[in-house]
Amino acid sequence: MNLRPETRLAHVGSPTFNPETRTAPVNTPVVRTSTVRFQDMNAYDEVCSRHAAGERIASYGRQGLDTHRALEDAISELEQGRHTQLLPSGLSAISYTLLALLSPGDHVLVSDSVYSPVRRIQVALLDRLGIQFSYFPVSEPIGRHVRPTTRLIYAESPSSLLFEVLDLPALSAQARQLGIPLAVDNTWGAGHFYKPLTLGADISIQAGTKYISGHSDLMLGSITTVDDVLARRLAHTNDALGLTISADDAYLALRGVRTLPVRLAQHHLNALQVARHLDERAGIARVFYPALESDPGHALWKRDFSGANGLLSFSFDRAEIPAARAFIDALQLFGIGASWGGFESLVTLIDPQRLAEHSYWQNGDRPAIRLHIGLEHPDDLIEDIEQALTVAGLASPQADTYIQE
Repeated sequence: MNLRPETRLAHVGSPTFNPETRTAPVNTPVVRTSTVRFQDMNAYDEVCSRHAAGERIASYGRQGLDTHRALEDAISELEQGRHTQLLPSGLSAISYTLLALLSPGDHVLVSDSVYSPVRRIQVALLDRLGIQFSYFPVSEPIGRHVRPTTRLIYAESPSSLLFEVLDLPALSAQARQLGIPLAVDNTWGAGHFYKPLTLGADISIQAGTKYISGHSDLMLGSITTVDDVLARRLAHTNDALGLTISADDAYLALRGVRTLPVRLAQHHLNALQVARHLDERAGIARVFYPALESDPGHALWKRDFSGANGLLSFSFDRAEIPAARAFIDALQLFGIGASWGGFESLVTLIDPQRLAEHSYWQNGDRPAIRLHIGLEHPDDLIEDIEQALTVAGLASPQADTYIQE
């Protein structure tokens, strides 16, 4: 049968039937261990040899057992890849990729609207290891930015904070022509409605903390590739660094994967309704959400994506930071929080210094607000936004008491 993605995702990684009882649980249970026992020395030698050769078999607990394997299979299916590594967080997955693929003297070319902590990885770690960074606007060809020492191109699509959509097939073609691997942060697309690996990328990275989890109750990162050589380099780095996740978190993430398509579909519907409301509202300068028809990246989004999530940003016409803070404090259904991807709605004020890093940002030092639209009824969320705008004096341009002329 030629199964559709939603069907494959519901079944991948399911446990096999016990040959004696002919029964099996629906989902792979939690298998916890720190130590793997061996029947005899020959078994020990065989397992260690197979693991060293790259086979997914554990000689020690940190390499993961049944629960980890099931989640790796599910994420590989989700991303349309062959090899998946699990990490303790999305940021650790990014750091891990950079450390695995770069050496002192190497150069990495990074899209300038990338997830902001990537710049902290540069300053806190990779600068002192002699690895060079530079940043490029995704609207420009990468050829003018590539150096003889460039060993990796790293991007995020859509971009962090403002959701600028990359022309990933074009970028992938340029990277392939130059013989440079391309890694893409795919957290916004969650692997379900965006497939960087099928669009030409070599590595797809996710913070499974977000939509794979779906319930804001675990930390998880993943790295998926279709390239066997890159997979071996990543696996060797994993053995060297000893990074792992708990079996309990792997189980929760696997449970989240099963409901990912239906949750994302609802997040999309809710967020699009909120985005359209904001887009038509006086006093709002711009809404950043690629599924919105007025968004500059809408055509690329429509071509390369099969859906959108609950994350969007917007900026005011004239309001200053005090008014934006008052608006956030007045919201009743949105928690103030920096993460996203759970069932709940969240809000955060985007630091103008972070916005200034993005060539896509054209609104100077004006504040921007990021909303994660959860699974509440969108009409209730819109009513909450409206009352908060009123409380903050932003119900209309004339009512903005914080405007500085």
